[in-house]
Amino acid sequence: MPRKKNPKKDNPQSELFETSAEIEVSSDSIASEEDIFAIKTDAGHVDDMFSDWFLDYASYVILERAVPHANDGLKPVQRRILHSMRELEDGRYNKVANLIGNTMKYHPHGDASIADAMVQLGQKEFLVDMQGNWGNTLTGDSAAASRYIEARLSKFALEVVFNPKTTNWLSSYDGRNKEPETLPIKFPLLLAQGAEGIAVGLSCKILPHNFNELLDGCIALLRKEKPEIVPDFPTGGYADVSEYNNGKRGGRIRVRARIETRSKLLLAITELPFGKTTTSLIDSIISANEKGKIKIARVEDNTADIVEILVYLSPGSDPQTVEQALYAFTDCELSVSTNICVIENDRPHFFSAQDLLYLATEKTRNLLKLELDIQLKELDEKWHFSSLEKIFIEKRIYRRIEEEETWDAVVATVEKGLKPYKNIFKRDISRDDITRLLEIKIKRISKFDVLKADELIDALDEEIKTTKRHLKSLTKYAIRWFTDLKKKFGKGRERKTVLTSFEKVVAQDVVIANQTLYVDRKEGFAGIGMKKDEAIGKCSSLDDVIAINQAGKLIVSKVSEKAFFGKDILYINTFNRTEPNALTYCMVYRDGKSGATFAKHFTTGGMTRDKEYDLTKGKPGSRVFYISCYRTSAEQSDAVKVNLKPVPRLRKTELEVLFKNYAVRGRSSGGNIITKNSVRNVVRMTKAAREEADLKDLI
Repeated sequence: MPRKKNPKKDNPQSELFETSAEIEVSSDSIASEEDIFAIKTDAGHVDDMFSDWFLDYASYVILERAVPHANDGLKPVQRRILHSMRELEDGRYNKVANLIGNTMKYHPHGDASIADAMVQLGQKEFLVDMQGNWGNTLTGDSAAASRYIEARLSKFALEVVFNPKTTNWLSSYDGRNKEPETLPIKFPLLLAQGAEGIAVGLSCKILPHNFNELLDGCIALLRKEKPEIVPDFPTGGYADVSEYNNGKRGGRIRVRARIETRSKLLLAITELPFGKTTTSLIDSIISANEKGKIKIARVEDNTADIVEILVYLSPGSDPQTVEQALYAFTDCELSVSTNICVIENDRPHFFSAQDLLYLATEKTRNLLKLELDIQLKELDEKWHFSSLEKIFIEKRIYRRIEEEETWDAVVATVEKGLKPYKNIFKRDISRDDITRLLEIKIKRISKFDVLKADELIDALDEEIKTTKRHLKSLTKYAIRWFTDLKKKFGKGRERKTVLTSFEKVVAQDVVIANQTLYVDRKEGFAGIGMKKDEAIGKCSSLDDVIAINQAGKLIVSKVSEKAFFGKDILYINTFNRTEPNALTYCMVYRDGKSGATFAKHFTTGGMTRDKEYDLTKGKPGSRVFYISCYRTSAEQSDAVKVNLKPVPRLRKTELEVLFKNYAVRGRSSGGNIITKNSVRNVVRMTKAAREEADLKDLI
């Protein structure tokens, strides 16, 4: 059956359905070569369509859902919510359910997404004045149902967000209404609120900044200064912004909870790190306690208007150590990345925080200029008509039209009467002006007061002069605008997050050593689950274990229940990965089955877990006679006595080896030859023998 061409070129979805139907019909009969070719052609065409549709979908998600716009700092759903609230604004609270219903005229995505976006917008406490249970950002409690809570626009929103005269309007998705392309917001709202969104192949995360500091930054930019702005979080806490990198991609901030020591056995968390609630923070503390990383008795949550999480410590615990452990093993310390991505000119762009502040400042300055231009034009029109009205009534021009019989004659008479005064006007008198004059009612003419008319015109003159002065010194006017905005709304918006610098907590330094390491030296196994074997010492679940066996093989592995390190283990202990050269090793080994004996003085350096390292030269039959270690910075190097096997003509059967006489090298070094004769054993020298050997060495 030949493939039927689809005439609906402009509807790819219907074309896809028609293609699928043809393939299904053809499967009921024996397929010819033409049918198979048609099916293959359809499959390729479907692939092309899916590719195009995916790109369309990705673009839609980026531009219309997930990423805020640079002009107003809002996502489409937020913008539509605010527009809907302004449409219903009458100074009183509205049911959120009613606001959601009205917003659905503009937003084609159901009530649930609108409700969630509105709660998030309200919890920012910038644009929405809330009434009722809107949830708790500290505890993570959700808001009440939309039919139980109310909202209205805040005074701040009414001041800076809306102006129909400077708004570019678009048709809504169904063409029945008009909605703003972007709102004319005269404030860096995006940096103040922060934003987060995940699109197709793209993400956005903008951290919130302090209200007053942003206004100060705008003023600084207008004064040609370079401000430095850093995030400020509503949950308070501490922040280290040394790696913020001005908010560019790759920048990050380390945030910490505020922890107070109230007694020897009680810590209190009074402020949260950004992005965490008391519930999630307590869960992380309990999880760390169950894993043995920290040791506490119990946790209580007394949070209401302010955060208060009480952490009771176990007897004998050190509050400072537990505090550092909380930072190391729980969500009391987090690293927050930033990625400032916004829509500008219908495309996503990546900016720094300072770039975004500059864009907002220039946008505000341009909006203020546009408002002044509109205001000046309206004042000129008002002055023009007020002057016309005064002359029309004061010079009794309205009486000259009584004898006229046609409309054109009436207009001509008024125009002729105004002609001697046209030089006092700022523009030509139009026919529309004359029509407005003729619409004045007799009652108003009879009550016309010349003195009041002069006062009105003088007041308009002053307003026009003031507006022109503002336009002439626009930068000063913008600075005054931001200053007044800070005075009006900045109270109570002081910085909450304390900026500080804190060193990274090393987990191994604060983890509790609550496990015991055991070893079976002969068989080569070690771990925390071998309780019947030799105990080495205490360790934690985060520790690494280093082991050196008789064959000269070194292995570093994570602490586990039981692991194999090679038979005949000579040395085993915990290994500090943060300071791999803190210990220096002294070793005596034989190279191969009958080779020379070497003394090796070395440090291990960094190593990979579960990788076998050879401390000898690698010949088969090599054997370690002696291995020991000492702390490089505090202890003395070792000294040993090498006993040789007696053979004819061998006069000296004992050799003294002072490792202090050998340079410290890396683990891959071969060491120094001390003898080519056969070695019976190697023993450590006593303290007295070592002192005597040191004295001989000096002589």
